Amino acid sequence: TERPKPVVIITPGTHVFRGENVTFKCELQGGDTEWTYSWHKNNNRNPPFSTAQEVSRVSVTDSDSGEYTCSGRRHSDSQSSEISDPVTLTVSEKPEPELTSDLKGAALTGNSVTLYCTLKLQSAGWKFYWRKYTQWPETETETHFYTIRSVSVSDGGQYWCRAGKGNPVYSTHYSNELWVNVIESPKPVVIIKPETQVFSGETVTFGCEIQRGKDTEWNYDWYKDDNTLDPKYTTQEFSISSVPDSSRGKYTCRGRRRSDNQISKTSDSVTLTVSEKPKTELTSDLKGAALTGNAVTLYCTLKLQSAGWKFYWKKDEQSHETETETHSYTIRPVSVSDEGQYRCRAGRGNPVYYTHYSDALWVNVTDKSASVSLIINPSRSQHFTADSLSLSCEDQRDSTGWTVRRYTHSEASLDCSSVSGSTCNISSLSPSHTGVYWCQSESGERSDSVNITVHKRPKPVVIITPGTHVFSGEKVTFKCELQEGDTEWTYSWYKKDNRNPPFSTTQEFNRDSVTDSDSGEYTCSGRRHSDSQSSEISDPVTLTVSEKPKPVLTSNLQEVLTGNSVTLNCTLNLQSKGWKFYWRKHTQSRETESKQNHYSIRSVSVSDGGQYWCRAGRGNPVYYTRYSDALSLKVTESPKPVVKIQPDTHVFMYERVTFRCEFQGEGDSEWIYDWYRDDRTFYTYHTYYPYYPYYTHHPYFTTQEFSISYITDSSRGKYTCRGRRHSDNQISQTSDSVTLTVSERPKPVVKIHPAVNVFIGETVTLTCDIQTGGSWKYHWYRSNEEIRAAAGKKTYTITDVKDSNKGPYSCKGTQSSDPKYTQSSDAVTLTVAGESPLVSLIINPSRSQHFTADSLSLSCEDQRDSTGWTVRRYTLNQTTVNCSSVSGSTCNISSLSPSHTGVYWCQSESGERSDSVNITVHNGDVILDSPAHPVTEGNPLTLRCLYHNTNISHSVVHFYKYDSVLQNQTTGVINISSVSKSDEGFY
Repeated sequence: TERPKPVVIITPGTHVFRGENVTFKCELQGGDTEWTYSWHKNNNRNPPFSTAQEVSRVSVTDSDSGEYTCSGRRHSDSQSSEISDPVTLTVSEKPEPELTSDLKGAALTGNSVTLYCTLKLQSAGWKFYWRKYTQWPETETETHFYTIRSVSVSDGGQYWCRAGKGNPVYSTHYSNELWVNVIESPKPVVIIKPETQVFSGETVTFGCEIQRGKDTEWNYDWYKDDNTLDPKYTTQEFSISSVPDSSRGKYTCRGRRRSDNQISKTSDSVTLTVSEKPKTELTSDLKGAALTGNAVTLYCTLKLQSAGWKFYWKKDEQSHETETETHSYTIRPVSVSDEGQYRCRAGRGNPVYYTHYSDALWVNVTDKSASVSLIINPSRSQHFTADSLSLSCEDQRDSTGWTVRRYTHSEASLDCSSVSGSTCNISSLSPSHTGVYWCQSESGERSDSVNITVHKRPKPVVIITPGTHVFSGEKVTFKCELQEGDTEWTYSWYKKDNRNPPFSTTQEFNRDSVTDSDSGEYTCSGRRHSDSQSSEISDPVTLTVSEKPKPVLTSNLQEVLTGNSVTLNCTLNLQSKGWKFYWRKHTQSRETESKQNHYSIRSVSVSDGGQYWCRAGRGNPVYYTRYSDALSLKVTESPKPVVKIQPDTHVFMYERVTFRCEFQGEGDSEWIYDWYRDDRTFYTYHTYYPYYPYYTHHPYFTTQEFSISYITDSSRGKYTCRGRRHSDNQISQTSDSVTLTVSERPKPVVKIHPAVNVFIGETVTLTCDIQTGGSWKYHWYRSNEEIRAAAGKKTYTITDVKDSNKGPYSCKGTQSSDPKYTQSSDAVTLTVAGESPLVSLIINPSRSQHFTADSLSLSCEDQRDSTGWTVRRYTLNQTTVNCSSVSGSTCNISSLSPSHTGVYWCQSESGERSDSVNITVHNGDVILDSPAHPVTEGNPLTLRCLYHNTNISHSVVHFYKYDSVLQNQTTGVINISSVSKSDEGFY
């Protein structure tokens, strides 16, 4: 049957980290219970480090790295399996993951931020733990990324991560800290040109303006009625060349940052209204036929009048149009040839978008006056609601029999109401009075007709800049805002109901340096140039003028430790928009300007101490408040603590270690403490490790002192600390680092002289060797029971060995200082046999293999008397014979040949024999230098590969055991420090 070959399985894997728990298993297909197992490391064949199928290493170190093999020996017949293929375990430094994010700049509020915790040797089974400076406990994820959705400014700050796997959890170091900066997301503004009210067929341009950042930083998303617009619209500005009715709706936009796809806020919606192409209305100031030599003004009116329109006028069927910037067109002086049909239209944009033409208006021109005229008072065609109007028929000969008639859109032709003779009086006009008016006689004669239009009276709005609450000496601008346009009106300004006279007649005026007397209620009204009609009076707006303000300067800290941050706040009692703030220190002539009312000094130094002032300013030129009172800022050198480690900075595994953070001359109760190991946060009040049961005093280590009851190798490193003051959270300097070294507890070695195999009656000395030095008290054990007779002694001597002295011997040491005790040594078995043979065969050189032509000496050594003993041999081609070249009890062979290969022993005249020795003579180039006699268990053994007439160090040497490669060496030497039965075999 083919010899089975086991497989080495290492869990959690062949690449582990310092401090992890590792399990080795020798997997044999033939079943687990039939076999005894032998484990070897780095081809060290003697002895096996374990005979169990499964071996665990708790908290591995670098010394556990290496090649592992195993084999099995069957219980039933002691047959051995093959040796497994070697599996290499690599133990690396405890890893430190790298923490990164998907950001290419500051995160914008409302967006998602993903953090990535990356291990260089990423493998399965890891979980990830995320920590923010201000939060505990940690957040755990199954994946190596962590997403914060819809971030807010409070999510900004320092983040760390670490990874962990296994049960109990093995944790990596914390990553480097990553600062996540979160700022308020900008809110864009939608701008629609030419305006939000457009007409079917016009060209409309949409723009998305973001105040923060350049336009090139963003791509843009456009929405209409909360639905995504065509994906082709991703630019800041786009146009629809012939807008259809379907384009009306509410438009919003947002920016998407090109560097990392972060999005801005969504703009407020702007409603686009698309109306049918408008038709202008054409009117004139005529009350009848125009008399030659006078002026005639035509008016082209849009119901939705707005800026940007030009007007185009056309007479009869002429192709040529006259263009004007205003909606009026005056013919001066009019002649009979000007009579005819007129039309108008409006246009705006580039290319020009035109309205429909108006209906035709007939302009009648005569060189003689009519017999009857309709007299209008006031004499204009347009009027405001609530105005009074008088219309009368004036006959140049006789006015009897004439009445005023009218035609409106809502009524048929009828007499004017409120008629007194040939006069019609309307005391309060309303829009229903709009229509065509004329005089008509009883016989049906008619005067020229007149168009009368009644409009709602506009109401202006008072706007005061920079605001309605200003300060003595500030510049203030007053504006009277009328929707009907700025150039058509003359304005009247009044204060506190003082109606006569107006103190200003311009739309806008300034007060360069207001005083308390400028306080009061302001109103305004307008009078239209064209017909002197007045607007309504605006609602009153109250201006309050206060004394020049004095801000209050405060600080979050009055006494600051160097290295900390301090924030100054400049507060106005009447805080409002538009202010900037100016900061000055007593040692500086130049002010520092900021847009916010706070000013931060990061990492302050002693030179930052002193007196500070602030003031605020707004407007152009800048209006400044008074300076605040001085604020004294005291800066003192931050104290630097010292780390103390007891009992020492060099300790041994499982000792109790106490750490203390000391301030010189500072009260301990003033501080909370942060502890760091290897520049990474170490169990501060921000962290908690439920997997470490050996910590005492306080689980969070915010205290000045804490202890680790059972120190392990994973606790070694450079320790630093700093304080965080209770009263104001200011931090001290970080202490200098103190390095803690954790070593394995020393392990003694038992040495037995002269050998571990002795005979009854011999003298044996056992030595307990502890390499670390120091003053030790020694304890000896046989079969795990203490030998009281040997207590305290480094050596233990047995002068007359008996069979009862055999067995496994071990030792350990104790002392008063640390380490207080060693590990127990490995046991070494003392074997006691019967009486020793009287004679031994001594071989020189003492090896079993020799080259041809070498010399060899063999002699019989009798412990009492060597006379009568001779060297005998047996070779393959001869019978048993005495050795040739004998001198007494010594046989000398001057030049060996292969024929000398055989078995040699000593024999007395009476037939007594010593143990026999195999001697082999090789004709080739290579021999193995190995002992000729059996080797005593526990003793060291050296095997050498001898190469005839050649320096072996220049070759690569392969050592074999049972025809399997054992080791590859360049030195040609294998050393076994302590041989065991398992090392027996053919080499």
